[in-house]
Amino acid sequence: MIYLLYFILYGFFLTAVIGLVASWIDRKVTARVQYRVGPPVLQPLIDIVKLLGKETLVPRGASKAAFLGAPLFGLASVMLVSTILWMNNINTQNTFLGDLIVVLYVLTIPSISIIMGGFASSNPLASIGASREMKLVLSYELPFVLAVLVPVIHSGFSIRIGSLLTYQASNGVFAGSLSGALALIVAILCVQAKLALVPFDMPEAETEIAGGVLIEYSGTPLAVYKLMKNMLLFVLPFFLMIIFMGGLRTDGIHLLYGVLKYVGLVAIITVIRNTNPRVRIDQAVRFFWGPVTILAIIAVILAFKGL
Repeated sequence: MIYLLYFILYGFFLTAVIGLVASWIDRKVTARVQYRVGPPVLQPLIDIVKLLGKETLVPRGASKAAFLGAPLFGLASVMLVSTILWMNNINTQNTFLGDLIVVLYVLTIPSISIIMGGFASSNPLASIGASREMKLVLSYELPFVLAVLVPVIHSGFSIRIGSLLTYQASNGVFAGSLSGALALIVAILCVQAKLALVPFDMPEAETEIAGGVLIEYSGTPLAVYKLMKNMLLFVLPFFLMIIFMGGLRTDGIHLLYGVLKYVGLVAIITVIRNTNPRVRIDQAVRFFWGPVTILAIIAVILAFKGL
């Protein structure tokens, strides 16, 4: 019963609320950078509610089950990851062997759901977007896993999220070391790609492929995808906070410090989004397989040396 409570209360409601607020902050900052007023604070929620009230259209020739099931598949995976992270953050004893590996695997499912939905729609532009998403996943997953390996090495090869938090509480955050700082930089770049934000928004490039993977989605399925994206805007930075920055503590001044850490990560993501042009998919693959992977390997080597 307690796990179901975590899943509904923390995995969905709390994550959705914070994700929607983070989405508003991102849109508001983006608007101010472009000398616009920006949306009101409830606009992300209003957008989703409006979509829920619209008709759901399934394109002719589409695989109906895969087309409608893909958004739910992605949303459920985000809720599961959020639940695991919250359980470990609230009580490090809730950890289980290999939960870090589980989180890494499940974090790929939102991208897989987007690929699934794009190909299932039978739209050429959606298929192009799904193909780009597939190549993007293959490019950033290797450096992302290598970056996460750095805290594992520092903690004595523990693959329990709770153990990583306990280690940081006693010995300082992993981001405070040279290898941890380099790994955090790599992880932030990979998170930018996981969120499909500029400069890595080529799967949905509206000016090129008119929304790509989401071009055929409408109504409730599109609302679910939008909500999934908003929730990822919380879950992914929260994951980095737990792995590299000691998590989110709720006692005294530490709560403010934790909020500032999260806001700082979202701010970095927003700055990257607003200061870079979109790159081509081949450029993204070369970027992640080249300098980003090399930087991640350097971080791993430094971690083995205790730096």
